[in-house]
Amino acid sequence: MRALIFALMLFAAPVLSVAPTWAVQPDEVLSDPALEQRARSLSKGLRCLVCRNESIDESNASLARDLRILLRERLVAGDSDEEAVAYIVDRYGEYVLLNPPARGSTWVLWAAGPLMLLIAAGVGFGYLRGRAKAPSVEQAPLSAQEQARLDDILKR
Repeated sequence: MRALIFALMLFAAPVLSVAPTWAVQPDEVLSDPALEQRARSLSKGLRCLVCRNESIDESNASLARDLRILLRERLVAGDSDEEAVAYIVDRYGEYVLLNPPARGSTWVLWAAGPLMLLIAAGVGFGYLRGRAKAPSVEQAPLSAQEQARLDDILKR
């Protein structure tokens, strides 16, 4: 019986570990399912300022809870999705967006990845091209004594 329970735990652990975990508390959930769905989809795009690369929908931090409540309050007040997100961005800055728009100062962030890739490809290409053009070094042939020593080693 213990072996069966152990086997079930062993196989259930990976399955349960990849299941999404939400930090939304029952007292935060809106009674209107449509508004709740909007709140959930918007909160997946907002960054927890404490946890960094975790959305407020997944974070258990108290600031993330405050942001989830604020977002729901804005939606209940009648704000559109864009207005609710803009309200939070106005208060906390563009850093609160997990996927910031490519404009203004964020162009540097969006361009940095492809730019670094191009620079690395250029450096690699230059290195390989320079290596191919380098003069080859001729190896001096083995002397008779070295050849005899090598033959002796190989025979062992």
